[in-house]
Amino acid sequence: MSGRDLLSIADLGREGIVDVLKLADSFAEVSEREIPKVPALRGKTVATVFFESSTRTRLSFETAAKRLSADTMTFTAATSSLSKGESLRDTVETLDAMGVDAMIVRHACAGAPKQVARWVRAAVVNAGDGQHEHPTQALLDCFTLREALASRAGVEPADDLSGVRIAIVGDVAHSRVARSCVLAYGALGASVTLVGPPTLLPATTAGWGVEVSNDLDEVLAEVDVVYLLRLQSERLEESLIPSLGEYSERYGLTRDRARRLRPELLVMHPGPMIRGVEIDDEVADSPRCLVTRQVRNGVAVRMAVLFRLLTLGDRKASDDGQERRSA
Repeated sequence: MSGRDLLSIADLGREGIVDVLKLADSFAEVSEREIPKVPALRGKTVATVFFESSTRTRLSFETAAKRLSADTMTFTAATSSLSKGESLRDTVETLDAMGVDAMIVRHACAGAPKQVARWVRAAVVNAGDGQHEHPTQALLDCFTLREALASRAGVEPADDLSGVRIAIVGDVAHSRVARSCVLAYGALGASVTLVGPPTLLPATTAGWGVEVSNDLDEVLAEVDVVYLLRLQSERLEESLIPSLGEYSERYGLTRDRARRLRPELLVMHPGPMIRGVEIDDEVADSPRCLVTRQVRNGVAVRMAVLFRLLTLGDRKASDDGQERRSA
């Protein structure tokens, strides 16, 4: 995070990731209070600006902002002036003119939040852009994993994930979550293996710093964490997989496969899960599955992100605003 925006995990680097995770530790404690609210962002306004449908991410950000005592605005493309022909730039500049301090932007086009950041004075957080990145999902995943590992060992959460072996399984090629997680896990010292059918893996992983495999059963014997990705229906329509049944048999955490897992192996998923395809009920509802923790921790992590962005002083001076407006 450069002090302006959070558009990619690369904006943070290792030190920035650790800083957010430590800050989130404090906000996780706030969430456990009888009245889970602090006045940290009183007087600030946070707008969720979603050009794609979302439930979990949007509600998580809105909850985070409200727990920091910020005012919130919700923009939904379907009911906006976009339907009347208004441009993306006009839309976000209108919100910016209303005095919004932060915009949480989700868009189907990769790079859209970065472009928005050039146009507005508000802080911009990428809440998912096309097949590019979803940085706060990766941050909450790192937070959840270090919390779970520390709890198991009876120690305080570590600053890194050194020595942890993680398999990211499924439609990696089209996943913004996978890209952000690879960057975040790698920055914290974990080793990552991408697993899936060749049609759902990137054409090249040069520079990713990962291993690649098409054999889930072989990889399961060697990793500490299985991170399942959501399989979108478009992949079946595009003939990238033969059938849901075959995909589940080879790459799903089925009941039979789960019963062969080592007891200490952990399971993660960004949600929503497709039960019976990516994961069996028996696995999804077991103590090894961290999905509910991921959702809960998403609020604390997004509180940390908003707090860090909006308490850095006069972060966008007038000359910076002019520079952006002319971009």
